[in-house]
Amino acid sequence: MDHEQVPVLDALAAYHRQRQLPFSPPGHKQGRGADPRVRELLGDAVFRGDLLAMNGLDNRTSSQHVLQRAQDLMADAVGAEHTFFSTCGSSLSVKAAMLSVAGPHEELLIGRDAHKSVVSGLVLAGIRPVWVDPQWDPGLHLAHPPAAETYAEAFARHPDARGALVTTPTPYGTCSDLAGIAEVCHRRGVPLVVDEAWGAHLPFHPGLPAWAMDAGADVCVTSVHKMGSGLEQGSVFHLQGDLVDPAALRSREDLLGTTSSSVLLYAALDGWRRQMVQHGRALYDEALALAASVRERVGAIEGLHVHGREDFCGPGRATDLDPLQLIIDVSGLGISGYRAVDALREQGLSLHFGDHRRINAQLTHADDESTADALLAGLRRLAADAGRLPRDRPVEVPGPDGLRLEQVMLPRDAFFGAVEDVGWREAEGRIAAEMITPYPPGIPAALPGERLGREVLRYLRTGVEAGMVLPDATDPGLDTVRVVAAE
Repeated sequence: MDHEQVPVLDALAAYHRQRQLPFSPPGHKQGRGADPRVRELLGDAVFRGDLLAMNGLDNRTSSQHVLQRAQDLMADAVGAEHTFFSTCGSSLSVKAAMLSVAGPHEELLIGRDAHKSVVSGLVLAGIRPVWVDPQWDPGLHLAHPPAAETYAEAFARHPDARGALVTTPTPYGTCSDLAGIAEVCHRRGVPLVVDEAWGAHLPFHPGLPAWAMDAGADVCVTSVHKMGSGLEQGSVFHLQGDLVDPAALRSREDLLGTTSSSVLLYAALDGWRRQMVQHGRALYDEALALAASVRERVGAIEGLHVHGREDFCGPGRATDLDPLQLIIDVSGLGISGYRAVDALREQGLSLHFGDHRRINAQLTHADDESTADALLAGLRRLAADAGRLPRDRPVEVPGPDGLRLEQVMLPRDAFFGAVEDVGWREAEGRIAAEMITPYPPGIPAALPGERLGREVLRYLRTGVEAGMVLPDATDPGLDTVRVVAAE
């Protein structure tokens, strides 16, 4: 296929050449009605690119097949059989994939390190989760993706499960044995769905971890806005093989998605595909070289440690690591990752996330020596000033036995049932009726239908006191917890 083509961008340009005068949404009418202060900040180009996909970008019957041609080019670029664009982020895409594999009360094997959007899918669909335990590093207090053997054991206990879902790479850049998990699924004739939100770049350079389609996954969901050049909420999901019906996948996306898709997001996805096909190898040659250099220089800063393959990969741990995710342990400075992220932001450096002992600085093909130097300068100042930063009480991070909660109700039943709010100390032994998710990265510590344990509650409470953010909890301060009402 001719990857010089950019159907969405070309159609957008044609719309303006034709001098179309809109009498349809959006109501700002190409920016003419927008607030002048908004236009000044965002620029007129944003509003000129914001138009209807149907009877705007394309005609009333979509006879030019603008979106379909753009999706076909994306599929060809990455070697998938079908590709679908989403302008509602991978949070929608992964729900559509789940609903294409399992229905209400049917079982789906899911790694317990799944993103909160997966739990939302369980609540919406009434799917019965069979949780597959991640691989736990007791020294680093960090979970890596579940092993293929653990999925095989879960299928042996739940032979009627309709498929499996795994998250890889994790927000920490660690990757699972996707080929092994795919083989486990396909021996049973069921599909593997991969939440590869952090892996949009993986198909475009051999020095990066293997991507889901190459490893044999059936459906792969990826967030182009995370590691690619898409705008926020720009996501794609890919399909191959015959274990998931493409018409069913499209219909589930249509069920959940917006009828007012953003042409701006489509255009960015279309342009990113062309950029990667034509220049991705060279761009990631440079990005990987830069990442290696930054890792070495950060490692020379006293009190900081950059985690590499030697820390994260091996038996009982991850299979591979994305080197562009810089996971930096700051515990040697005597501060938490929460405090470090806040201190760096005051210097004008916005990092992805911090946890009780680490921070994450994400590099992409957009970085260069100037941005790397700014990051390094900020980290050196952090190390020099750490002694003057306030000390937080330690976060009480439990081991895997304390973190792992018993699922005693369907997430849907607990979420939509009768509930009550109780003090966090009184919540032990009660069934959670809400998600409680340290964010970012967005992996629920407790989810609807799980029986709350003392260690998880202490972890969350001490985390909040140290700076952890819980945006989806009914009470973000965790003075109270929403639980299933007592009978």
